[in-house]
Amino acid sequence: MQKSYALLTIIAAAMFLFCVSISAAWANKSSTVIEAPASIAKGTEVTITIKVSHEGNNFLHHTKWANVKVNGEEKNRWDFGWFGKPESNNFTRTITLTINEPTEIIAEARCNIHGGEPSTRFMINLQD
Repeated sequence: MQKSYALLTIIAAAMFLFCVSISAAWANKSSTVIEAPASIAKGTEVTITIKVSHEGNNFLHHTKWANVKVNGEEKNRWDFGWFGKPESNNFTRTITLTINEPTEIIAEARCNIHGGEPSTRFMINLQD
């Protein structure tokens, strides 16, 4: 009787690992897209949207973090873990800035297993 429970446990663990590995096979690296106006009047407040994409999120394999830099300085960072993974494969985060000079936005995200695509850059220029 104990041998059948041990065998059943081994089979269940193998099936679990197989299912996790199949979802990881369809996974990709975390990537970002920045949505913001290309030019804006000086002193204007603007909302910038960071779209993060990563296929195959589960509690073992997911986007580990995403961040956004403004003119080379980190403005915000979002960290994720086993029990606090992103809400979906594709999710967004926003930041609000007052633009007083030409501003470079850099967004980046990383998968805890596969890493990430190169960072995304976006330039907001001042209108004349």
